[in-house]
Amino acid sequence: MSQQIDYGNLMHSAMRGLIRTVLQGVADHGLPGSHHFFITFDTRHPDAQLADWLRERYPEEMTVVMQHWYDNLEIDPDGFAVTLNFGDTPEPLYIPFDAIQTFVDPSVEFGLRFESAEDDDEDASVEDIKATDPEKKKSAEKSAAKPDADVVSLDSFRK
Repeated sequence: MSQQIDYGNLMHSAMRGLIRTVLQGVADHGLPGSHHFFITFDTRHPDAQLADWLRERYPEEMTVVMQHWYDNLEIDPDGFAVTLNFGDTPEPLYIPFDAIQTFVDPSVEFGLRFESAEDDDEDASVEDIKATDPEKKKSAEKSAAKPDADVVSLDSFRK
């Protein structure tokens, strides 16, 4: 047995489980109210599946928006498949949960950021739960061209 409890990896697993549960609810019942998601993922992940032209355009990471039009949302234990519209071209994607870097629902100012070794050299397993900045929410929603919503630490809201 290890000499330490790996809280970072346990948190990653729990937060990816939360994303899995949310997406399964959307697959079963659709997006409720004004909920929508910005999901940034690592396109280099070995299990990520996307069209060659998308991988060429986004060689490291890509942010997708699930809002008005998505189809064929299917969840499995390791990730999810969805068809999204790219310039009037439906494209199927498979996104492993381990490839997700950020998950944001700006409609309720909720977001998760998964830190990696590149983000934090000291501890690659630290999980930061983030919330979108209320001041920047409107500008993030106005522009789908800026799909990676600004996120800040919850500590900034504490007194």
